[in-house]
Amino acid sequence: MLGDRVLFLDGEALVIDKPAGLPVDSPRDRSISLENHLSYLTFGFKRWPQAVHRLDRDTSGCLLLSRNPKAHARFQQAFEQGLVAKRYVAILAGVPKDREGVIDLPLAKVSTRETGWRMAHDPKGKAARTDWRLLAEKDGRALVEFRPATGRTHQIRVHALEGLGVPVFGDPTYGAADALGMMLHAAHLSVPRGDKAPVVADAPWPGRFAKAGFDAPDP
Repeated sequence: MLGDRVLFLDGEALVIDKPAGLPVDSPRDRSISLENHLSYLTFGFKRWPQAVHRLDRDTSGCLLLSRNPKAHARFQQAFEQGLVAKRYVAILAGVPKDREGVIDLPLAKVSTRETGWRMAHDPKGKAARTDWRLLAEKDGRALVEFRPATGRTHQIRVHALEGLGVPVFGDPTYGAADALGMMLHAAHLSVPRGDKAPVVADAPWPGRFAKAGFDAPDP
């Protein structure tokens, strides 16, 4: 159940700490997804909440759900207009050469019959920009903060690989899978609401990061 993973709740919005391994959309194999939990996340409302954006199956952390159609439309507009502040943390399978910077690499979907689809840098693709900074390094790996200004599919994962030259640790598509899982976590989310107070949520430090040797950095 996800009822004990609620980070924010009011009449318009619900933010949960999505566990790694749970897909937001229902998979083709009809395995468990967020949809199977929505009836338990109504908190007194008859209407089921609806995911406003997406996190990859193996990414954990802040996921915003709307509690009514009008709020859903406003939240989606905030995402489309780039008004939403997002902060991710990731463990990389190596250490970047620099300590901070901006990755500005347009992305496009590519697919082959052998390997399926993935995202890749393409000068003619959709604009994608990510600010990043190194937080810590240990045993040849790096803890990095990413602040995406856009919300392209797999943006941070591809920007880590093609922009920094180092994949996210445990990434089965752009790096190498690991038993601990993929080390990408949506740590913070802030969504403006005009005259109302913004929706703000911070997800707790994931246990798999600690198992990989990285504790939460000092604020």
